[in-house]
Amino acid sequence: MPVEPGGAASAAAGSRAFVLVVEDDLHSTRVAIATLEHAGFRCVSAANATEALDALRRERPDLILMDLNLPGLDGLQLTRWLKDDALTRDIPVLAVTAYAQEGDADLARQAGCGGYVAKPYDPARLVAEARRLLDGARETP
Repeated sequence: MPVEPGGAASAAAGSRAFVLVVEDDLHSTRVAIATLEHAGFRCVSAANATEALDALRRERPDLILMDLNLPGLDGLQLTRWLKDDALTRDIPVLAVTAYAQEGDADLARQAGCGGYVAKPYDPARLVAEARRLLDGARETP
């Protein structure tokens, strides 16, 4: 089922970049949102794949912060699904996980994630990776 994202990309319209934080851990969600909002981003959260797809239907994010260890459909599976859909494939995805194992960054890239950050978040690294992905998305025709 294709996702029909609402609204134009907010960064393209000149407003604050909009980030969809897909994270099932409430503490991690709060930390990510506080960090990103402090850096000037606008955020909304989703606790699982179903909520993420609902959020995508309401408003198209400029970036998705994707926890790899979601309940049900995990973050890698959801990322692959989004990258296979013509309506969402160009949205950059930044993978995050608390259970970082050697090779996870490669698996995330293979699934379509443009970056990878381990938890607990280093606020400067999280913001830098988000900005790097957004800058790359703006340069892509």
